Amino acid sequence: MALRDVLRTVAQTPHRLRRRALVTCTPEQELSEVRDRSGPRMARRLEWYDLVGLGVGGMLGAGVFVTTGRVARDTAGPAVFVSYVVAGVSALLSSFCYAEFAVRVPVAGGAFSYLRVTFGEFVGFFGGANILMEYVLSNAAVARSFTDYLASTCGVTEPDAWRIEVDGIASGYNALDVPAVALILLLTLCLCYSTKESSMLNMVLTAFHLLFFAFIIVAGFWNGSASNLVRPGGLTPYGARGVLDGAAVVYFSYIGYDSASTMAEEIRDPARALPVGIAGSVLLVSALYCLMSLALCVMLPYNEIAETAPFSSAFREKAGWKWASGIVGAGASIGIVASLLVAMMGQARYLCVIARARLVPVWLAKVHPSTGTPMNATIFLGLCTATIALFTELQIVFEMISIGTLLAFYLVANALIYNRYAKLGTTRPLHVLLFLLLLTLSSIGFSLSRRIDGRWRWGMALFGAVSVAVITIFHWTAQQDVAEPSAEWTVPMMPWPAAASVFLNVFLMTTLKLRSFQRFGIWSFVITIFYVCYGVHSTYTAEENEAVNAMIHHANVDIS
Repeated sequence: MALRDVLRTVAQTPHRLRRRALVTCTPEQELSEVRDRSGPRMARRLEWYDLVGLGVGGMLGAGVFVTTGRVARDTAGPAVFVSYVVAGVSALLSSFCYAEFAVRVPVAGGAFSYLRVTFGEFVGFFGGANILMEYVLSNAAVARSFTDYLASTCGVTEPDAWRIEVDGIASGYNALDVPAVALILLLTLCLCYSTKESSMLNMVLTAFHLLFFAFIIVAGFWNGSASNLVRPGGLTPYGARGVLDGAAVVYFSYIGYDSASTMAEEIRDPARALPVGIAGSVLLVSALYCLMSLALCVMLPYNEIAETAPFSSAFREKAGWKWASGIVGAGASIGIVASLLVAMMGQARYLCVIARARLVPVWLAKVHPSTGTPMNATIFLGLCTATIALFTELQIVFEMISIGTLLAFYLVANALIYNRYAKLGTTRPLHVLLFLLLLTLSSIGFSLSRRIDGRWRWGMALFGAVSVAVITIFHWTAQQDVAEPSAEWTVPMMPWPAAASVFLNVFLMTTLKLRSFQRFGIWSFVITIFYVCYGVHSTYTAEENEAVNAMIHHANVDIS
């Protein structure tokens, strides 16, 4: 491209942003012409039970083995199970929003597609890119945790024994994790081969993992003592603030259900399978997470729980149960492999659909004609995940995750309300947007009053009452205007579940550390710059080319 062309393109950026940033597409376009840009269709070979298995396999292991020990020891104490309850309720409400969108727009783009058809191209890209970052970072964290548990299985207790320390690299990035890289590359090859075979592998791993969970829960309660829940500092040694702060950290354990929604193009009966697979897997996993965290805390006082491989260490510390440490390490390793397999499957489909929209290079959207998988996206993200897992320590990754996921889920809940009332219904868009703004502001006020005011009761009561009042007023003023929902599955009792999801996601975001927001700000800046410099020009040029081709086609038809 000549320098003159580049300068002309730069000069047209404001015009192109006005033209493209808020442009939406219809569900029909997503299901036809946009999906056709990938070439061959993804193979519809999955059943509803595959989706449940993928949802359960994607969540089990990702969080309970990676975050529970750290949160119990340093953030929530024995009440870590309450943190899982709070995070689970928020995830369940978000899963309802995802399920309705997935039934209505059964494509592989997840949050990106739902936001794009509702709020436009830029919001879709912003939300999709944030959750894609969370996938890559959390997968890297899970892969490094795999090394800890595999070493524990072999009787190695030193955390970095299987990592290679390199001088001359900054601390936190100098412990090279070769086993984690090997695992990621192996799973990348598996995912390139076939989705159905990958799902079957996940089902086998998940079945063994559920048996292993049952062993840990039963053995933990059998060998533990309820007194460990209240000593040395009581059930909540860090107070209610610690429990809620812990909920935001463990929330990344629920990222896996989002992976299930990205399988929409490969499910044979999306309308029936998606609600069952998405919401059902969240309910099952939430119960298991609570029981697992309770079992850990009854085995040992919270201040004696190890930060790395906590379950293996807990059994090792109990007299007469050292033999169980190897079993725990092996079972945890299997669970981590299953969760990593599903999450890597989901992240590739996110990138594939973003590439279909031409917001990233379109070669990432290609589906291999033989395997029916998004091979280019799978390989590219596999290499990115492996690179981060090789260098970056767990604590650094933990500080960067959760906020992007919470933001994406917050946006999807807003999108569901807007889509149901303003697009499908007859309520004025300004009315709905004003409601969403007031709900967000009252949620922020409630959350900040908890952090700023030492007693924080009056502020929370005031803003909590405002939030309920805003939802109630909107419910009674907009409900009569909204169109009747379709025969497909929809979220019941709207707008309450989606509004509660908005409230909880905002609340959990405000519990994260300042460093999370700093790194989120940097990433958001990078996303915005990429969109302004590449995405908007790519989609604008493609739109112009399609318009020209359509004119040529009509001219040829008229001549003939």
